[in-house]
Amino acid sequence: MTTVQWSGGQEHWTNKGDTRLFLWRKPAASQAVPAGTILFVHGSSMASQPTFDLHVPGRPYSSVMDWFAERGFDTWCMDNEGYGRSDKHRPINFDISNGADDLAAGSEYILNATGVQQLLVYGISSGALKAALFAQRHPERVAKLALDAFVWTGEGSPTLAERKKKLPEFLAKNSRPIDRAFVHSIFNRDHPGCADEATKDAFADAILTLDSAMPTGTYVDMCSKLPLIDPTEVKAATLIMRGEFDGIASLDDLLSFFKLLPCANKQFSVMQGISHASFQQKNHLMVYQILHSFFSQPEPSYRG
Repeated sequence: MTTVQWSGGQEHWTNKGDTRLFLWRKPAASQAVPAGTILFVHGSSMASQPTFDLHVPGRPYSSVMDWFAERGFDTWCMDNEGYGRSDKHRPINFDISNGADDLAAGSEYILNATGVQQLLVYGISSGALKAALFAQRHPERVAKLALDAFVWTGEGSPTLAERKKKLPEFLAKNSRPIDRAFVHSIFNRDHPGCADEATKDAFADAILTLDSAMPTGTYVDMCSKLPLIDPTEVKAATLIMRGEFDGIASLDDLLSFFKLLPCANKQFSVMQGISHASFQQKNHLMVYQILHSFFSQPEPSYRG
């Protein structure tokens, strides 16, 4: 395994009670027009830097943070408790509600450090559930919310149907081991071919540099406790992003959620040629553009 080192950003730390949480910042390029502050939220099986600040030789802009920083966005990500560089010592399974608590602490730190009033929040997979729950609890902190590989009730999800077979195992312990084969399975379970081998390997190297096991809490929640989000309580402008081949949520499940979102400033995007882990797919630049269009869209001056 190649040990990965990250550079070009700034380490930050904050506390949630007695828990120490790691944040990583890549500020907007100095020559760019300021465009907003983004908080990226990672999923169940990897920390934040592998997901949002990946580098793959010969693959332009594998780091979504670099891409958005060049376009004027102040970019942040954080490791949830139990992941990456954040504390892992508590004997709990680090579930989605706990992750939303992390985002409350991290967002407070970012707002205080930057002086901005609201954040642009992107979450993927269980990170989308954490981001949505955070937005539900702290609507005043979220200007726009992007939910990628999101799931609401879990109805019609082939991935979750398979995962539920291991629910007793996940319930019995607070962590699960991961290895390179597991990381490759993320890409192979839905539609093999959506990501290239070099990216899969680089992603695995980055993930395994920081972690050899992952918490079970988000898996338990997604297999046995959905729905966790009340769409009528998500007040922010919202973008739902669904990969064409993603097995986490059915189209009907997401459309039902989308219909109930109260903000009229909402969008639904189906992303062609994308399965899961959209930033690591061959079509990643298309995904960035979809997200950029939403985050850079002017606020409506007339609301009816």
